[in-house]
Amino acid sequence: MKTLNMILMATIATLLSACNSEKEYDATGTFEATEIIVSSEASGKLFYLNAEEGTRLSQGTEVGLVDTVQLYLKKLQLQASMKSVDKQRPDIRKQIAAIQEQIATAKRERARVENLLKANAANQKQLDDWDSQLTVLQRQLDAQISSLQNSTASLNEQSSSVAIQVAQVEDQLQKCHILAPINGTILAKYAEPGELASVGKPLFKIADIENMYLRAYITSSQLATIKLNDPVKVFVDFGNGEKKEYNGTVTWIADEAEFTPKTILTNDERANQVYAVKIAVRNDGTIKIGMYGEVKF
Repeated sequence: MKTLNMILMATIATLLSACNSEKEYDATGTFEATEIIVSSEASGKLFYLNAEEGTRLSQGTEVGLVDTVQLYLKKLQLQASMKSVDKQRPDIRKQIAAIQEQIATAKRERARVENLLKANAANQKQLDDWDSQLTVLQRQLDAQISSLQNSTASLNEQSSSVAIQVAQVEDQLQKCHILAPINGTILAKYAEPGELASVGKPLFKIADIENMYLRAYITSSQLATIKLNDPVKVFVDFGNGEKKEYNGTVTWIADEAEFTPKTILTNDERANQVYAVKIAVRNDGTIKIGMYGEVKF
């Protein structure tokens, strides 16, 4: 009888221990990082690509370069065209100087004839002739100014068009320089120097592994107990019973439920639908992508 009681107590203790172990966490999941596959934005020979796996890069660091020779020559050609257009632009002030001088002379002659007419030393026809000549000269001046202005406007449009083409080439030249889009570590390299790059061709994958996310799953009953920006405790499982605790923050909660992934354990094993959450964790260098983690709210 005493032996039977001891067996029952041991069994109960085991069950209680199992229950307590099940309550050690509220949710489980795996760690993710913000991963970006950087692709080429230009076509040409890849001169160099310093994107070895494991390399730590800062945002904006130049990683590689695609051939820029043809684009640079095109830019020089367009700049020469712009200079040619600028030289064709007329100097309106100089172009109309001659006819303005003719008008000034005609006005002086008309004034002289008008004075002579007042002194009865000239006739009305002479004055009318000068009035007519002034009218003709003024019309010629207006027509010349209009023509020169139209020509200048057309050349300005050509110059603007060439300037836009230069800006387009400069943008293409800038895209030949391959830059790191974020602070992160190179995870994979897909191209080598000397290969032919094309627009859209993947070159390397980079991820921010200093700021990791644990994608965990919670049941509908747990949903009411957490909200965005809530602090939580995250436990990383290194295997062989070794765990490490981190501080985490809830940054995202799914709007729709989904069926429980087969690899995920929930606090309520009867739950067949769960909500995904993302918990931000600052990585000290030990957390790896895909590693298993547990959450305690």
